[in-house]
Amino acid sequence: MNIPLHTMKGLSIILGILCASVSLPSLANAAPYYPELLFRHDHHLFTLRPGDYPAWRKTTEVWAYRGTEITPPQALRVDGDHIPSLPEGVTRSLRNVWSSDAIEATIASQISSVIDRPRGEVTMRREDGAITFEGVGFLGKEVDTARTAQLVIDALERGVTDIHLKVTEQQPIIHVLDPDLQDSGIREVIAIGESIFTRSALARRHNIKAGLDKFNGHHIPQGETFSFNEVLGPVNAQTGYVKELVILGDKTLPDFGGGLCQVSTTAYRGIWEYGYPIADRRNHSFAVQYYAPQGTDATIYPPYTDMKFVNDGPSDIVIQTHAEGDRAFFIYYGMRDEREVEIIGPYVWDRRDPPPDRIEHTTDIPPGTERIAGKAVPGMQSAWFRVTRDENGIEDIEPFYSYYEARPNFTQIGSYPEPIAPVTGLDKEDLLDSRQKRLTKRRRSSRR
Repeated sequence: MNIPLHTMKGLSIILGILCASVSLPSLANAAPYYPELLFRHDHHLFTLRPGDYPAWRKTTEVWAYRGTEITPPQALRVDGDHIPSLPEGVTRSLRNVWSSDAIEATIASQISSVIDRPRGEVTMRREDGAITFEGVGFLGKEVDTARTAQLVIDALERGVTDIHLKVTEQQPIIHVLDPDLQDSGIREVIAIGESIFTRSALARRHNIKAGLDKFNGHHIPQGETFSFNEVLGPVNAQTGYVKELVILGDKTLPDFGGGLCQVSTTAYRGIWEYGYPIADRRNHSFAVQYYAPQGTDATIYPPYTDMKFVNDGPSDIVIQTHAEGDRAFFIYYGMRDEREVEIIGPYVWDRRDPPPDRIEHTTDIPPGTERIAGKAVPGMQSAWFRVTRDENGIEDIEPFYSYYEARPNFTQIGSYPEPIAPVTGLDKEDLLDSRQKRLTKRRRSSRR
């Protein structure tokens, strides 16, 4: 839900420190370039440059009588080359204006096509103690393109560059056939976490699907703390994972379960956006392409790094996981409460270029071979703010900071082991003593 920015106590001070406002030129003095507009819906961000869409601007007739705009009588509206003389005090001119129809068409093609989806239908039951699903409980979503187009025009005329999309939601059709789930409050979709893993390798896709399956049907009682690692369990070949790139300290190398952070990030986004308390979350050590916008990721590495949240809602939670094309979903079922939440960000600063390329000689790979242990990535810091308003209208502002290292192109070259340096500085008696000690030790070992 959207909370007007001017009502957020204290947030304007924080935002003033992190970012500077950007002004747009007025329509009366239209320039060929306009700063890009940022559209947001939860963690989804879209940017459009008005200058890239000439159809957004059109001309219209402006009639005025002694400087005051009027609607002229039909007799004065004529076509053709001959325009009759106008009555004294009446003027006719042309003015550049914004075309709401053209703006609406752009929003439909560039934004609605990503966000809009029909509501789903799902049947939930228990089979041999496990919660199973038939169908997918997607929330129906539709961008109000006409309302958003008007917001764009207002923003352009007032010098605003940040626009909250007007999106209507519709609950899916849900059939809960298990009485225990009905009694625990499983009746609607609370939140949906979503992420995109386009351009993922086959091994990464395999691990993502295997990881999603671990959470499908998981039940979280009201008041309990959810641990991602606890539900995930061991990560190895025996539990169905293959080797794919993972972050191992200063290197990115294959290991079992590479890609599971896509699953933890998807799980995190849904509960973070709804407003559940986050008990444990850490960003990746460097910015990963799959987790844009930066600052919305949650890395895991069992048993050391986990993602946890507290179910402080009025009901239990049941999770349904789903993959469709290049998108992963965590659907949280339960019962909503009266909290209102807005996610504001990202505010990015401290951008750093990648350091110089790095080469390392290693005996971990065959001599004379090479492998990529990391690709160049710029560094940055980012911040998001979660503004939560409870049923009494009390607001709470939580910052979520992320620090991302700058990484170089990192190449490893296979080398032979370093030769053992010869022993020097020993005389003949020292060598004899050393040989005698080795023989004595060997005789003792053989007796055991």
